[in-house]
Amino acid sequence: MELQQLRYVLAVAEERNFTRAAAKSHVVQSALSHQIKTLEHELGVQLFARTSRRVELTEAGAAFLPAARATLDAAQRAIAEATSTMGDLRGRLLIGAIPTVTTVDVTAALGVFHRAHPNVEIGLTAGGSLDFVTAIRESSMDVAVLGLPDATAPTGVSTEVLAHERLSAVMSPEHRLASRRGLRLEDLAAETFVDFPSSSPGRSQSDRAFAAAGLSRSVAFDVMSTEVMLDLVAQNLAVALLAPDVVPEDSGLSTVPITDGPTRIEYLAWSESNPSAAALAFLDILRATSAQKVSP
Repeated sequence: MELQQLRYVLAVAEERNFTRAAAKSHVVQSALSHQIKTLEHELGVQLFARTSRRVELTEAGAAFLPAARATLDAAQRAIAEATSTMGDLRGRLLIGAIPTVTTVDVTAALGVFHRAHPNVEIGLTAGGSLDFVTAIRESSMDVAVLGLPDATAPTGVSTEVLAHERLSAVMSPEHRLASRRGLRLEDLAAETFVDFPSSSPGRSQSDRAFAAAGLSRSVAFDVMSTEVMLDLVAQNLAVALLAPDVVPEDSGLSTVPITDGPTRIEYLAWSESNPSAAALAFLDILRATSAQKVSP
């Protein structure tokens, strides 16, 4: 079994089409088809069910796919680690970042990293903290910036605390409370809120704070994008609870501290068992970025 055969299998599985898979793999279709048929013969099973219109994984193919992907990832990792000993980082670096990062400039850090290590393939994805923790444990992500309630510490990954933050109330300047210098949760209990989806850590920190204060609230808008949140706030449709640094200075929105408001911790997270050389190099750059942001 050759690594190239595994690459072809993954390409066909992703594209569900031999022609597109061949184009993605930069090889003629006949060569790709021949290599997959050779592999199927070697394994003694059919990996794909082929018709004139579509290609689907067989049960054997679906069972084969995770191990094939893991084998390719391990091979690429081995190559990257070997070349890194010569000072030439290669391989892949996949980064995860929550939408409300405030302590580090992830894109600037990626730019610095790319200029220093141009042979590393870089990927960036936005999403939720718990999904990132799972991805790091499964070795499908290298480094992530997390935001979690102070009562929820990530497990199974290495972490470093970047900041403790208390969320503020973000509202339209037209809102009746916009001119206040400070608020308590009870002042906001009757308001309509925009927040992250109820299953996300970004939402749970606020839900917990209201519950601990014996209060309930109405969340009318569940969104994942902070930009959409701020747009809804600007229209005076809702109040948001966000870290103050998430709100652009030129937004025109009012940000009012909440004395008993929810708090969160922003973390760096990476593999606790075997971080790649690229991941360690990127962590150093992120730490330097964080130090620059907090310096006077």
